[in-house]
Amino acid sequence: MNLFLTLIINTTLALLLISVAFWLPQINTYAEKTSPYECGFDPMGSARLPFSMKFFLVAITFLLFDLEIALLLPLPWASQTNNLTLMLTMALMLITILTLGLAYEWIQKGLEWIE
Repeated sequence: MNLFLTLIINTTLALLLISVAFWLPQINTYAEKTSPYECGFDPMGSARLPFSMKFFLVAITFLLFDLEIALLLPLPWASQTNNLTLMLTMALMLITILTLGLAYEWIQKGLEWIE
């Protein structure tokens, strides 16, 4: 009986939320809301507009540092190893390389948005 009651409540709640999600945006419509959004570009203008290369450089820099930080995630589990000194040395070297890369980007003004 509890399973049947839970299924009915979950289905009712899901249908209620879906109907509110479809009904609520249609109450107050205006031109900005109904126009498609294309990553900050005007979708009605020319498709051959020049774009700032700085945006893509900052995005690639973020991905690079984000992926390198992902290498540090196993550190809590790696700390249970027998050779703790080697593990901590490698982690410290990785953090040092990340810090030096960030300092280089900062000095070269790679993180500045204004051209």
